[in-house]
Amino acid sequence: MGAVGVPGHGEDVDELLRLVRRRGTPAEVLDWLGRRTGAHVAWIGREGTVETATAGFPRRIADALTEQVERLAGGRLAAATARVGEREVRLEAFGGREPRPVLVTVSASPLPREAAALASQAGGIVDLLGRASDADGGTRGYEAKAAQLRFAVLTALLAGDVTMARRMTTGDVPPLLNAERVRVHLLHCPPADRDRLTRTYLDPSGYHGPGLMVNCPVFKEQLICPVAEDPELGGRFRQGEVLRRLVAENQGYALGVSRPHPLAATGEAYGEAVHALAVARNSPGRLAAYRGRPSLVHVLPRRAALAWARGYLEPLQAVPKPTEDVVRLAVTFSRSGVARLLHLSRTTVTAHCRRAEEALGVDLGEVRTRATLDLALSLTALQSADPADGAQADTVQLVAPPLAELLRSSPATAWAEPFLHPLRDTRHRDLYLTVEAWIDANTDAQRTAARVGLSRNTVRAHLRAAERLLNRDLLTTGSGVHDLVHALRVTGGQRAHPPAESGQRARWSSADVAS
Repeated sequence: MGAVGVPGHGEDVDELLRLVRRRGTPAEVLDWLGRRTGAHVAWIGREGTVETATAGFPRRIADALTEQVERLAGGRLAAATARVGEREVRLEAFGGREPRPVLVTVSASPLPREAAALASQAGGIVDLLGRASDADGGTRGYEAKAAQLRFAVLTALLAGDVTMARRMTTGDVPPLLNAERVRVHLLHCPPADRDRLTRTYLDPSGYHGPGLMVNCPVFKEQLICPVAEDPELGGRFRQGEVLRRLVAENQGYALGVSRPHPLAATGEAYGEAVHALAVARNSPGRLAAYRGRPSLVHVLPRRAALAWARGYLEPLQAVPKPTEDVVRLAVTFSRSGVARLLHLSRTTVTAHCRRAEEALGVDLGEVRTRATLDLALSLTALQSADPADGAQADTVQLVAPPLAELLRSSPATAWAEPFLHPLRDTRHRDLYLTVEAWIDANTDAQRTAARVGLSRNTVRAHLRAAERLLNRDLLTTGSGVHDLVHALRVTGGQRAHPPAESGQRARWSSADVAS
C-alpha cells in the first residue's frame, strides 16, 4: 500500500468514534485505519506478539523490529520510525503500564502528519478497548468467584451447617446468615435468564440483600432463592415481592415457595419449595406456596424408626463416607444431576451407587428400594440434627422392627390416608389408578401407558394433575415419589412387598413402636 493524505481529519475522528460506539473491535479499528491511511497496520500486545493486523501485513518486518519493539514496550521510547528495505515503518507505544502494546504502520513512504495523528488516535482507541476487555474479564472473574461463594454458602445451609456458612463469608456475613427463619423461593425460568437476574439484583457486597439467588446446578431452569423472614434485616429490595412480580410479568416463569423454617432447616424448606413449584407449574397463576402434609419421616414413631434405620443402614458402615454422601443424593436426583451437583463424573457417581448396592444387597434402579433407602437416610439425618433423639434411643436397647411393622403403626396410617385422599375421591379415581400403575411400572411412563390403556402423554398429564392434588413433585425429583410409595404401602394400595431389609436387629417391644 502507498500512504495517502487524510483530508477532513476531524471527520475521520468522528467516524472512528462512531465505529467505537457501534462496539467495533480492535481488528475493525485497524482495518479502518489501514483504509484511511493506505498503510498496513498491526497491534503488538504486551506479550510481544502480533495480536491483530490488517490483511497482508508483512510479518517479517515485525520480526526484524524486535529490538525496537522491546525498547518501546519497556518505556524507553514513546515512538520511533525505521526503514526496512523499501518500507517506511512507524512504531508507537500506548498506555502507562509496562510492557506497553505497540502500534506498527508499514507504508511505502512516511505517513503525512495528519495520517500519523490519526494512527495515534486509533492506537489510543485500541488500547482503551483492550483495557475495557481486561476489565470485563476481571469483572467476569469476580462474578464467577462470587457465584461460587454464594453456591458454597447455600450448600452449607442445605446441609444444616450455619456455622460453616458463616465461616465461608469471613468478615462480610450476608444478612441472610443473621436470620432466625428463612423461606425458600424456587423460581422456574428460561436458563438464559438466570445469570441476568442474579446480576440485576446483586448488591455491592456480592449477595442479594436479605437473600441469595443461586443457579441450581441440577436443573438448569431453576433459581434457588432463600430469603430471610426477619423484617428488621431489610435489604435493597423485597426479594419475595420481586420474584412474584417476575412471575406475573413473564409467561414462562413459575414460583414455588416454602413455609418459614429455622435457618438450619433450609434443606427442608428447599424440599417444600420443590413440591410447591410442581404445583405452581400446573396452576394458572404459576405461583404456589407449600400446603402439603409432612413427609412420613416426620410422623413415624421416632425411637423405633431410628432403630430400624440404623439396622437397615448398618452395612453402609463398611463403605467410604463419600459413598454414603453420593447415595444420599442419588436416591432423590438423577445420577447426572448428582454428578453436576458434586462436580464428579457420572461414572464416579455410578461406581459409588454400585458400591452401596453391593453393601446393602439392593437394586437402586427400583423406585421402592430408593424410597426405603431415602426413608432410612432421612431418619438418621433427623437424629443427627437432634442429638437428644440419639441419646434417648441409646438408653434402651431396641430390636430394629421390620419396616412393614412401622408402616402398620397408627401414626403411619393416620398420615397415609389423608395423603392419598385427594386421589381416592371418586372424581379423581382415574388419577389414582394411573399413579398406582406408575409405581408398579417403576415410574416408567411408557409401561404405565400400556398397563392402563392410555397414551404416554395422558399418563404424564395425570401425573401433573396428581402433583397438584398431592402437593408433591413427582416428575422432577424423587422426594415426592417416595412419599407416594410409602402411602401406597401403608394403605395396601401397593401390591409389591417392600424390599428385603438388611442389618442386625436389637431387642424391641410394641411399646417402643408407639413411643
